[in-house]
Amino acid sequence: MSYDLLFEPVRIGPVTAPNRFFAAPHATGHGFSLPAGSTALRAMKAEGGWGTVAVQITEVSQDSDMANHPIERIWDDVYLDQHAKQVDAIKAHGALAAIELAHGGMRARNFATGVPVIGPSDLPILRPEMPVQARAMDKSDIREFRRAHKKAAQNAKDVGYDILYVYAAHDISLLSHFLSRRTNFRSDEYGGCLENRARLLREVLEETKDAVGDRCAVAIRLAVDELQGPEGISCEGEGREIVELLAELPDLWDVNISDWENDSVSSRFEEEGWQERYVAFVKQITSKPVVGVGRFTSPDTMVSQIKRGVLDMIGAARPSIADPFLPEKIEQGRLDEIRECIGCNICVSGQHTFTPMRCTQNPSVGEEWRRGWHPERIAPKGSDATVLVVGAGPAGLEAARALGQRGYAVTLAEAGEELGGRVTHESRLPGLSAWARVRDWRVGRIQEMTNVDVFLGSRLSVEDVLEYGFSHVVVATGAHWRADGVGVSNWQPIQGSDQAHVLTPEHIYAGVAIADPVLVFDDDNFYLGAVIAEKLTGDGHAVTLVTTDSKVSSWTENTLEQHRIQARVLELGIEVVTAHTIAQIHADKVECTCIFTNHLRTVTARSVVMVTSRQPNNQIYLALRENPEKLASAGIRSVSAIGDCNNPSTIATAIYEGHRVARELDAAPVDPDMPFRREQIALASSV
Repeated sequence: MSYDLLFEPVRIGPVTAPNRFFAAPHATGHGFSLPAGSTALRAMKAEGGWGTVAVQITEVSQDSDMANHPIERIWDDVYLDQHAKQVDAIKAHGALAAIELAHGGMRARNFATGVPVIGPSDLPILRPEMPVQARAMDKSDIREFRRAHKKAAQNAKDVGYDILYVYAAHDISLLSHFLSRRTNFRSDEYGGCLENRARLLREVLEETKDAVGDRCAVAIRLAVDELQGPEGISCEGEGREIVELLAELPDLWDVNISDWENDSVSSRFEEEGWQERYVAFVKQITSKPVVGVGRFTSPDTMVSQIKRGVLDMIGAARPSIADPFLPEKIEQGRLDEIRECIGCNICVSGQHTFTPMRCTQNPSVGEEWRRGWHPERIAPKGSDATVLVVGAGPAGLEAARALGQRGYAVTLAEAGEELGGRVTHESRLPGLSAWARVRDWRVGRIQEMTNVDVFLGSRLSVEDVLEYGFSHVVVATGAHWRADGVGVSNWQPIQGSDQAHVLTPEHIYAGVAIADPVLVFDDDNFYLGAVIAEKLTGDGHAVTLVTTDSKVSSWTENTLEQHRIQARVLELGIEVVTAHTIAQIHADKVECTCIFTNHLRTVTARSVVMVTSRQPNNQIYLALRENPEKLASAGIRSVSAIGDCNNPSTIATAIYEGHRVARELDAAPVDPDMPFRREQIALASSV
């Protein structure tokens, strides 16, 4: 298939995008306090061929304060220089620079600014971290918002942005709160019928266009469906009507669904391009170009949507994070080299944990400025040293791949008969098949290298490592799940956990016989406990899921999955026991204890699967480190532990550690007090 269509320019009002690749606005975990990091991240996308690169939610006024999340600001002149540098960095590579001007409305918190939260009606703030209500805006409030938004638009124009967003999406926007009947109960000209509820959106669009004249394009980002049925905005109902009301007013339509959990749904629950059924109608109504998202990684899917008149431009957030050079690779015919997004949403967690984002596929994201990492380039080898990597899970594969890219002679030894470690096992579980891309991309690159040798079925001893004469040894032997129940809630082994019917996820991977009924004990509170329960239920077992938290897989709130996971578990008929730990395991029952009251609850179970914590498989590493004399005599200059054998964590962390050890081999020593560049932003000339 020809992909030339993807590289055609697109006229957007007074500006022209050089191609159809649109890096959509998304959080980076940097925000206004770490502008150098976010600037370098976005500039990397422009370098990789994204014709338009957009900046995330940018507060237009102090009463839109979302300082509990790392986002951007443009309402104070102190931030303008940061934006100007960001614009210059994006445009340096020939891309258009876009900015998402926004007011959080009932999603704002105003913790930092201390002013009241405002919205169309007197209602509690959405997802409250504190018992705070939004105050219904009066006419003066509305006028002030319009003034502030217009000033923000003028600021954005002055610093050089090409496209300015008017934001009415994701249920994170004052304008979307005015649009929705769920949050707008006004009886004046801004409430009631749809035309009234859309009045403020129309006014802001018109005033933004007036502010920028023919210098900038004005885009609208609109959620055309809230997935609330007839009670909310829908693509069959008011979503379509809004587009009809405003069809030719903006220069660009960016359409999606609300809220963020729906728009950025993980691969566990939806396939690539799944939003088509909600947004395909827009191009039938407007003559203006339309951009949409759908976790696009396949150029065939991209071309198909454009040819069939679904979209004019391919929007992407997560795929542009996983591979900033995706457009360039498509243009050059290097499709096998694309690091496809796996849709795990670990990138999203940075916004919720207030840290620069991580990506399971792209370990360089967030480190473009801080450590100077480039996703495609890496320094050549610093010596003729040889490297042994022990273990071919995600950390070992990435270390071997990156070391091979640098030019080192690498031997990758895997004890098992297949590559990928935990990624391979977990990708066979329900909904996680896309995770195999982590293994497949790295194996594909290694297979292209003549300087990397891979050996399966090679379980090495300490003596073997010492004998082989490698200059450097990287240990990536992973970890195993504990069967004794030790974890967050139990620091001592659970009584009865030494019985044969007490199992771990490794037993499930191996397909051991399971006796019914089954109790899955989740003290990990990430995704795996619920996935194991789902798999066992699908295999025909009667399952009870016991979790120490008040909800299933609670940490997945950070990856926007929790509500879907809990719904899936309940729909499958899995019995859920929350806020309980295990006190004792018997042959045919388990005594569980309420974490609040210590009241006992008995659950019938003839099999128990522990998903609690992991024990590092670090024996080889520790043994090597304890014998410096033997290392010296064997010519081994360094021994490193990476991934789960170093500290069990996420797959993204394992990939990061594998990449980092490869980058730092033979490099200048890292200052332990200054391991990376740090940002300090002066907000005042004097104190």
